[in-house]
Amino acid sequence: MAKTKSKIHSNKLQQKLRRNVGRAIADFAMIEAGDKVMVCLSGGKDSYAMLELLLSLKRKAPVDFDLIAVNLDQKQPGFPERVLPRYLDGLGIEYHVVEQDTYSVVKRVVPEGKTMCGACSRFRRGILYSFASNHGVTKIALGHHRDDIIETLFLNMFFGSRLKAMPPKLLSDDGRNVVIRPLAYCREADIEAYAEARAYPIIPCQLCGSQDNLQRVQIKKVLATWEREQPGRLENIFRSLQSVSPSHLADTKLFDFHALSGGGDAAKIGADAWLLGGDRKVS
Repeated sequence: MAKTKSKIHSNKLQQKLRRNVGRAIADFAMIEAGDKVMVCLSGGKDSYAMLELLLSLKRKAPVDFDLIAVNLDQKQPGFPERVLPRYLDGLGIEYHVVEQDTYSVVKRVVPEGKTMCGACSRFRRGILYSFASNHGVTKIALGHHRDDIIETLFLNMFFGSRLKAMPPKLLSDDGRNVVIRPLAYCREADIEAYAEARAYPIIPCQLCGSQDNLQRVQIKKVLATWEREQPGRLENIFRSLQSVSPSHLADTKLFDFHALSGGGDAAKIGADAWLLGGDRKVS
């Protein structure tokens, strides 16, 4: 009886997650006919779920596309090298394990006690982008979910003074790769429950997982508190990213405030004139 209930719960979670992934793909035109999608598989719950959901959607998708799984073995001490290949062999999907010792480099260049995630992600991104370009990949799928996007929004506001999050679809800085985030509409709690039900062979990150002072961890705690106090608050925050009013912010590059001068000469008066309080008047 317990197993039956567990299976029903797992099926409901899968349907919910599949629906959210399908909606995100449609809303942002993430996958097109003939695409070769590289699924970045880290060994964490999010990337396992993303791969399984994309494989499930591929069977009934309205367009034909290919999937390949790619893992970056960063040579962390004690990394279980056979876990992912064994899992992927069971799926029968094309996969590649790219071996690069970024662990030693990160440990060498990042001062003791400092956050390693930034340097680690830059190295990882560069290697994966190069692999994609060399293997005819048209889309790179990353396993960031709704909560990651919200956390990034507040990280950029609190620590970077920028109103910026993770877009569901992005052209890389070098212009060669399109990055997609199929889990953009998925709650982390749902993914976590599904991963537990599916018993994925999770591989923890030993490089930075023990750094409890990470800014993202602080933000996650704040958001969790808000959600407990007022359930649904995180969903409202995410929806706000899809309902932006540039005229109600304060970015002069995003909205032409000078055009609201009412036909006067305000646009002709530079900032220096106002700051210096000069005698010259605009007639």
